[in-house]
Amino acid sequence: MAHEDAGHYAAKHGTKTTRPAPAVEQALKGVIKNGTVTCAAAHKIAHTLGVSPAEVGVAIDLMEARLTRCQLGLFGYTPESRIIKPADAVAPDVEAAIRGTLVDGKITCLASWEIAKRFGIARMDVACACEALRIKITSCQLGAF
Repeated sequence: MAHEDAGHYAAKHGTKTTRPAPAVEQALKGVIKNGTVTCAAAHKIAHTLGVSPAEVGVAIDLMEARLTRCQLGLFGYTPESRIIKPADAVAPDVEAAIRGTLVDGKITCLASWEIAKRFGIARMDVACACEALRIKITSCQLGAF
């Protein structure tokens, strides 16, 4: 959801009766600062509690917190918002891996992370490669986009 939707993130989940899992909510309370939580902190909670990033993302929305500092550099950085720039060059094997995961010409957040891990490169480097290749990253694991 966009910045102008701040304070209304829970609305995208439809019901007012939905509540986050108590353990997830408690963990988030420990990391939410000024109404925000970083992508890395959210993923760490998911890993630690053995829940999906999507479940943590829903809890963040229900708690009306805002995600920041996307690990792919796509949002949550001040003052620019996005910090990724197109890569000057993309290694052929990385390009092939990216193109091999495309669905409807787009790559998912999770596939981007998997490529970064496979090639031992930073997640933002994959995002920069996608920028250079004009490939959109979709399906945030936390549900932000």
